[in-house]
Amino acid sequence: MATDMEYDYLIVGAGFFGSICARELTDAGKKCLVIDRRTHVGGNCYTSNKGGIHVHEYGPHIFHTDKKEVWDYINRFANFNNFRYHGMAQVNNEFYSLPFNMWTFYQVYGVMTPSGAKMAIKANSEGMAEPQNLEQQAIMMLGRPVYERLIKGYTEKQWGKPATELPKEIIQRLPIRFSFDSNYFNDPYQGIPIGGYTEIFNKMLKGVEVRLGIDYEPSRAFFDDLAQHTIYTGPIDQFFNYKYGQLEYKTTRFVHQLVEKGNFQGTAVINYPSTDIPYTRIIEHKHFDWIDNDLTILTKEYPEKYVAGNTEPYYPVNDAENNAKYSKYKELADNTQNMFFGGRLAEYKYYDMDDVINSALNFVKTLK
Repeated sequence: MATDMEYDYLIVGAGFFGSICARELTDAGKKCLVIDRRTHVGGNCYTSNKGGIHVHEYGPHIFHTDKKEVWDYINRFANFNNFRYHGMAQVNNEFYSLPFNMWTFYQVYGVMTPSGAKMAIKANSEGMAEPQNLEQQAIMMLGRPVYERLIKGYTEKQWGKPATELPKEIIQRLPIRFSFDSNYFNDPYQGIPIGGYTEIFNKMLKGVEVRLGIDYEPSRAFFDDLAQHTIYTGPIDQFFNYKYGQLEYKTTRFVHQLVEKGNFQGTAVINYPSTDIPYTRIIEHKHFDWIDNDLTILTKEYPEKYVAGNTEPYYPVNDAENNAKYSKYKELADNTQNMFFGGRLAEYKYYDMDDVINSALNFVKTLK
């Protein structure tokens, strides 16, 4: 490898993984170039400012973690408000509390005690002891009435396939509480960055050369020749030209709407599980950091079929078939010289933000 290259590291992607690598390596004395095909930094965490409202352009991002070291790290770049996510779902003009808690069980089963809720779930779970898919897992955890009313329609709209064909691990991510606590996350550290997420990335990438609107794929050889090493955060199957076939993702179309009404729905997010409604939820962004003005901005999320190269790969479908396919790509990645692969797309993992940060911090320690 030549030693007169312009950069020590080329970093493909200006999301959390790539930006943290750039910050840490730059602080360690390395020269980095960050490129991203989008025209903004921040990846899917990007927030725009519209009339003083910070709009989560790619869906709501609520920061939460139980890792103090991650919380301390991210607070280097932002101050956080005290936002707590209390979810809601609307079905047939009725509201239900999310995540699943005693309010939900009271609304669905009419029970008023934790023991009553557990008895109702058991009576409505049809004795499923070893669930094999999301539907069976949800029924075992919550009972068929909760599944039918609040999970089935939303999940099948969101993922574009029957719940019987989805891995059970998806539903296992959701908290269940036998208390009247409707705080969605259990983590001790939670909030929304004051000023929006984009400012985090602007501060994180200060002093780092960043080129936006650059598609790495068609110019891969040119950019690789600029640096001794490349850190790639894009889709791993795309990098290897889909040698083993395309990996499957869930994708979403976001439709933003400015409404001349100061407070449209009274909360940040409302889910719509009913299959006769084409979108899965409505986000009202001003509730993430309350802005008291006469305007509000809404986003409706419409699930779409993922087509590699034409739609955004948001969430991996980590079923057995896709995971087996990914393992083949990972083997190729592990044997590719001067290339490192990290982040949600390159690792094909359903990462929360704090998990990506933790992964990047651990990874970059191996390079310094």
